[in-house]
Amino acid sequence: MLRNILSVGGLTLVSRVLGFLRDVLTAALLGAGPVADAFFVAFRLPNHFRALFAEGAFNSAFVPLFSAKLVQDGQAAAKRFAEEVMSLLLVVQLLFLAGILAVMPQFMTVFAPGFSDEPEKFRLAVLFTSITFPYLLFISLESLLAGVLNSMGRFAAAAAAPILLNLCLIAAMVLAAPLMPTVGHALSWGVFAAGLAQFLYLYWEAGRAGMGLRLSLPRFTPDVKRFLTVLGPAALGSGLTQINLFVDTLIASLLPTGAVSYLYYADRLNQLPLGVIGIAVGTVLLPEMARRIKGGDEPGAVESQNRAVELSLVLTLPAAAAFLVAGLPIVSVLFQHGAFGPTDAAQSAATLQAYALGLPAFVVIRSLVNGFYARHDTATPVRVALAATAVNVALKLALMGPLAQVGLAVATSVAAWVNAGLLAWLLTRRGLFRADARLLRNLPRMAAAALAMGGTLWLVQTQLSSWLTAHGLFERLGGLVLLGLSGLLVYALLAVALGLLRRSDIGRLRRRRKGA
Repeated sequence: MLRNILSVGGLTLVSRVLGFLRDVLTAALLGAGPVADAFFVAFRLPNHFRALFAEGAFNSAFVPLFSAKLVQDGQAAAKRFAEEVMSLLLVVQLLFLAGILAVMPQFMTVFAPGFSDEPEKFRLAVLFTSITFPYLLFISLESLLAGVLNSMGRFAAAAAAPILLNLCLIAAMVLAAPLMPTVGHALSWGVFAAGLAQFLYLYWEAGRAGMGLRLSLPRFTPDVKRFLTVLGPAALGSGLTQINLFVDTLIASLLPTGAVSYLYYADRLNQLPLGVIGIAVGTVLLPEMARRIKGGDEPGAVESQNRAVELSLVLTLPAAAAFLVAGLPIVSVLFQHGAFGPTDAAQSAATLQAYALGLPAFVVIRSLVNGFYARHDTATPVRVALAATAVNVALKLALMGPLAQVGLAVATSVAAWVNAGLLAWLLTRRGLFRADARLLRNLPRMAAAALAMGGTLWLVQTQLSSWLTAHGLFERLGGLVLLGLSGLLVYALLAVALGLLRRSDIGRLRRRRKGA
């Protein structure tokens, strides 16, 4: 499981590094003005629905059922089930896409009402979203193919697919932008092309794995009905999660120009550890637990979940410490170029620090929720998400006035801790999860190592202030690299000294990777 997590995490890291290059270009060419706000809304909206239709509800319902079908009935039966689901998914997505495109201006009025006061920004948001929204169709089909491959133990292809998104967007800015009215137009078409490219790549990979799925007329077979039964509560739960993100976009559109962009840039940095660690752990853990539970190995499933939570925290706490202590130099060095000025950097950094408060909870949720999904319980996470959503929306409304977009990020972080706490409590109460002695022993050690790292970053940051604020880009990058390496070195040494990372485990993993 650890090997698969590192494989997925490594490929995700490549994607995120390319994503940073993309964001540096975006910040320099778009900045945080009206065109940027319009594009970021156009990019966020299909991704909200992507999390609802694809990564969130769909995977939590499809992967355990497909894994069980693969173990019990064989590959042919599992393939037939995947084809039945894909045919139904395609029809639903085409109808939904046609409906949204037909009412796009009204749709934008609901989800970004603040743009109505600025006609040009509103017009661009409608145009850009009309171009980007078909991305949802492609990425939903890609999610099904990724679930098939992950259930078969082939994690690399699905983890590599997002690399195509970043390559397409970089190419759009470099090659297509000079031919279009704005960079926002080029980026919107880049999103469309990326969705198509990702789908075609995974379809090809599925064919290589013996899962070349074919379309047929949708039929409500017993397997499909069972899938829809499990999908219903999961969709509601993912819908509640997306309400939090929709509220972010809606309220941010009511704030002064730039708020949407500040949230976007801060979230992009926050998504690096969340994607590399949280999504990698969750992606591998769900089929792992589903197989163990189906085979009657409940203790093994609980052990896997303990190690997933432990690994998530060991790797996430230093990232949270870095964002809290060194948020401003990170944002300013990476993004403060061209149209992205010092004020934009300061606002984005404050938003990043607010997101960092909830980063450990965001990552742990990915592991905890699989304790329910692997047992085909998609209803309990809905109730938890409902409570967290209520807290989130209430805090957003209370904090948007005094703290602007920073208040929205604070509310999101508090709600994440509420979500994680309730999930852990319910799993423990039902006897489905219990923190073992190793996890309980290591929790205070992780906190101590992260605090020491934060203190180191603060001290080194003061010594490198002239580098981090220099006019030359390479001097600033050099200062940021030295700052990051100093914090990483302190945390790594403490992690080994305190037993969080064992030399024997690292050596054994290295030997296995060489053998593979």
